[in-house]
Amino acid sequence: MKIAVTYDNGQIFQHFGHTQQFKVYDIENNKIVSSEILDSGDFGHESLTVLLRNKGVELLICGGIGGGAQSALAQQGIKLMGGCSGNADEQVEKYINGELDYNPNVTCNEHHHGHGEGHTCGSGTCH
Repeated sequence: MKIAVTYDNGQIFQHFGHTQQFKVYDIENNKIVSSEILDSGDFGHESLTVLLRNKGVELLICGGIGGGAQSALAQQGIKLMGGCSGNADEQVEKYINGELDYNPNVTCNEHHHGHGEGHTCGSGTCH
């Protein structure tokens, strides 16, 4: 299984559509066997989902994510665990152990307003 995490300096990046990198983990027998950093380039929301699918990703762990990107992930057959934060490696381990704290109703309304300095989407709505 391959798991991707929106990634920034060891942490889960909090806005899917603006992530510059993903960390992609190969999981075998409930253990991380390898990982790599994948640059996202200048892709848009939907193109990011195609990039992940082309890498064989089956699950995405992220902070905030908008409805359009959620639909695009579903179309690519990629399962979503949104509303997550913290150390990326630790959160993947928590997923493997069935302990990941995520928000199944995560959303980000970033297209409807500007983001200020303290913006976080992972809480379920943008502030």
